[in-house]
Amino acid sequence: MHSANHWGGSFEIHADATTDDEHSHNLDVDRAALSRQHTLDETQQSWLLGPQDTGKKDKYVDLGCIIVKRKVLWWAFWTALVAFIVIGIPVIVVKTLPKHKEKPPPPDEYSKALHKALMFFNAQRSGRLPKNNGVRWRGNSALNDGSDLPDVKGGLVGGYYDAGDNIKFHFPMAFSMSMLSWSVIEYSQRYKEMGEYEHVRGIIKWGTDYLLKTFNASATIADQVYSQVGVGRNGTTTPDDHYCWMRPEDMDYPRPILKSSSAPDLGGEMAAALAAASIVFRDDAKYSKKLVTGATAIYNFARASGRRTPYSRGVPEIAQYYNSSGYWDEYMWSAGWMYYATGNKTYISFATDPRLPRNAKAYVRVSDFSVLSWDNKLPAAQLLWTRLRVFLNPGYPYEESLREYHNITGLNMCSYMKQYSVFNFTRGGLIQLNHGRPQPLQYVVNAAFLANLFADYMDATDVPGWYCGSSYFPSETLRTFASSQLDYILGKNPRKMSYIVGYGKKYPKHVHHRGASIPHNGVKYSCTGGMKWRDTRSPNPNTIVGAMVGGPDRSDGFSDVRTNYNYTEPTLAGNAGLVAALVSMTSSVRRGHR
Repeated sequence: MHSANHWGGSFEIHADATTDDEHSHNLDVDRAALSRQHTLDETQQSWLLGPQDTGKKDKYVDLGCIIVKRKVLWWAFWTALVAFIVIGIPVIVVKTLPKHKEKPPPPDEYSKALHKALMFFNAQRSGRLPKNNGVRWRGNSALNDGSDLPDVKGGLVGGYYDAGDNIKFHFPMAFSMSMLSWSVIEYSQRYKEMGEYEHVRGIIKWGTDYLLKTFNASATIADQVYSQVGVGRNGTTTPDDHYCWMRPEDMDYPRPILKSSSAPDLGGEMAAALAAASIVFRDDAKYSKKLVTGATAIYNFARASGRRTPYSRGVPEIAQYYNSSGYWDEYMWSAGWMYYATGNKTYISFATDPRLPRNAKAYVRVSDFSVLSWDNKLPAAQLLWTRLRVFLNPGYPYEESLREYHNITGLNMCSYMKQYSVFNFTRGGLIQLNHGRPQPLQYVVNAAFLANLFADYMDATDVPGWYCGSSYFPSETLRTFASSQLDYILGKNPRKMSYIVGYGKKYPKHVHHRGASIPHNGVKYSCTGGMKWRDTRSPNPNTIVGAMVGGPDRSDGFSDVRTNYNYTEPTLAGNAGLVAALVSMTSSVRRGHR
């Protein structure tokens, strides 16, 4: 069951063109004609053997197998010599010259940005870093996380810091791994063309290895899950991950471990992350199977009756940062990935049971429900199930629900169209998916990814477009939307600046990030001693390459101030969406787009 491929393969279709030049017609030589013997009559014999002419004699040369005239032999020699001089020598010269390989086409801007966006994850790594991590100002950190936990061998070492602080939030971390895995599954060829395939897989594995530590991944069903490492209690002076401004390598304050005995949302997202990653690592049967086993255990935990209280409820250390608004969307989302990873039809039966979309409010036309985020998986889940319909078409008894998911996906895409005024746009052209509230870019990149992916699905199945009511739009409309939003982020905006650190000539220099803002000079600054680096007006001494900051306000304004985290703080989930959107728009192996 595990080894079968129920995903149906990437939609990236690379047909091998066969030309007429590849076919040859063999002309057989008549061997019988070559070997046929002629019997000479008397006249012929006399012509060959008769008395020689009394005139000028032709001179012949006996070559052993044939006798030829000397004139013919000289003519053949000089012809060959001339041919050698005219043709042979130039050919030899050309063959002996150093060969220059044709240069590959220069990378497009999305590819350039993608290389940088992936580096952000290297900068966010916690634990003992690999030698090839590539971020010189980062080192080993948080090696004692969870060291006193009796049920976790080696503690909760590893994973990723979430943003500019040093907290490991498992809910958005799992979502980030789900998004990265999805992008690799769909666009693996593009990652390979850009030389980033093993890099992105390493990023995913760093996350999934850690997630497997947070619960009993070898059980049939987990009984609890660790949900967070470190806390930030605002309004206190107790040293913690928010009050202190310290590099992760220098942390010396307590880092509490939070756990949940009920976590349908967190458990569902973890199941999605592990199941999706199991497809990414299909070439490593042992690890892929381990991921499926873990995904099954945490999925069963998420679905267990009596354990359906959202993981953040009543936990202020979580709720003020990553509060979950519900768990039915995670159920729909995780069931999709579990089905693709295992082929177990109980997952598709659950996802197409009319009660699930009803509980998830999947068909309620509220604008926020069409916005993909770390909290709302509905639009992603609907597109994921739409994929099943358009590529594998399982038919009865699933068709009715899958058709509804497909229809809702089309309506979600319609909501991104400016002419329908579902969402406002800034004067500079940025869609306001979070209604002008701070940190808009994380929602924008997710929408760009979904829009372009849906367009690719249509192209792969020879569907030219989709309907928004009575209006018909070509799939290219979605690409135009996606590219306009990414172009805004890359610098085509009123401020003429990039919101990705290290990309372009003008980008944020005062990123709200502890590790990037404190010099890598061998000096350990205390909890409050590091605040001088937080409050200085000088640019960060360390460039956190690839970090996408929170973004501009509703008026296209941006304040490059370190303490204003709404503008300048990057997040793990935001960058995961950015990577997915960028790879979906790269032109390195596209089929004529852009």
